Amino acid sequence: MALYGIIGVGNMGSAILKASVTAFGKNEVIYYDSSKDKCMEIKEELGISAEPDALSVAGKCKYLILAVKPQQMAYLLEEITPSVNQNHIIVSIAAGIGIQSIKSILGSSVRVVRAMPNTPALLLKGFTGICFSSDEYNDEEMEQLDSFFRSFGKYDIFSEGQMNAVTCACGSSPAYVYTFIEALADSVVSLGVPREKAYMLVSQTVLGAAAMVLETGKHPGVLKDQVCSPGGTTIAGIKALEENGFRNAVMKATDACYKRAKELSLN
Repeated sequence: MALYGIIGVGNMGSAILKASVTAFGKNEVIYYDSSKDKCMEIKEELGISAEPDALSVAGKCKYLILAVKPQQMAYLLEEITPSVNQNHIIVSIAAGIGIQSIKSILGSSVRVVRAMPNTPALLLKGFTGICFSSDEYNDEEMEQLDSFFRSFGKYDIFSEGQMNAVTCACGSSPAYVYTFIEALADSVVSLGVPREKAYMLVSQTVLGAAAMVLETGKHPGVLKDQVCSPGGTTIAGIKALEENGFRNAVMKATDACYKRAKELSLN
């Protein structure tokens, strides 16, 4: 019996798998993916063979991580139901899929942790928002879950009503940051900076700016004002961003993400 079983080893699932193997050892992690190519990649990289199917994974672990796309969740839940019991703790990372939706298929006694990680988990620098079903978890289980989520970054606990918003803030938003990095790099490439150096300049600056927010504890607006000298270059750039709807575009992206997360619900 392994501690962790992972079904689905796409970008997020494989990141979680690799972090779990590093943290807990090969003997404590099993997995399955419907893609034979994915399973072969994992076997070649980590030396761990995949289980024959999802049902087998569910029957051989305590903590079952469901890392499939929301559209595949209902089918997967029906498939694994015969192997799931009240001793399991189900961890779902599918956007928009609520705890009660999972319980309605697996059974009301099944304990469910709904989680939303992000792709920086690949570098063990992810952030995961989590919420728990209103069931009992003993101290050992909570400690094990703490170790699990810390194995690929940081995490915090939210109410389930906030989880779709968490998806907007951390699950989807790395793509927005990459788009910003690409756009800013393109703009300085047009001014003569070599592309490789442009990506380095912009990426390191974004990394440093985020660290300033996290490590100083100052409001982002305060940090922004510290860069904006009166009549200087930065305030001119900020003015252009405001004139072109930068903040509104970000908020509209969040609205669209939130709407889609609600649409993906099984209810």
